[in-house]
Amino acid sequence: MPALSHFGKTVYLASDHAGFEYKNTVYNWLLSEGWKAVDCGPAEYQAEDDFPALIAPAARLVAQAPAESCALIFGGSGQGEAMTANRHVGVRAAVYYGGNDAIVTLSREHNDANVLSIGARFVAIDEVKRVVWLWLHTTSNYEEKYQRRNSLLDSVIT
Repeated sequence: MPALSHFGKTVYLASDHAGFEYKNTVYNWLLSEGWKAVDCGPAEYQAEDDFPALIAPAARLVAQAPAESCALIFGGSGQGEAMTANRHVGVRAAVYYGGNDAIVTLSREHNDANVLSIGARFVAIDEVKRVVWLWLHTTSNYEEKYQRRNSLLDSVIT
């Protein structure tokens, strides 16, 4: 299988209240850069929302068409959002809340991550845009050992 970046795929976005402004900013930025982006919500800020219900629709869409899509999800730490996304077979969500760029590049290269969960309380929006761009343009490595390991991820879900 050829190594592919997410370029040209549909990018779904979702958030909870803590990531709401980042989701909106990144969504509009991606559209301005020519990406096919779909805002899965929420449409309005709700301080007492529950992230699983808000993140699951984007994860489901990626699970239904992983070859044609990916997602960016936003929360306070990004942890619970990634846990929600990873409950869907075929979804491989990685978390970024600052630090070394290898976090996002290795999530693509070694794990073929198709969802990036951003901890909005820990990174500035300019850093988010930078790592999102990096993640979207990093190709997956389809060497046999990585394919084997990634296939095992779906096989352990019962």
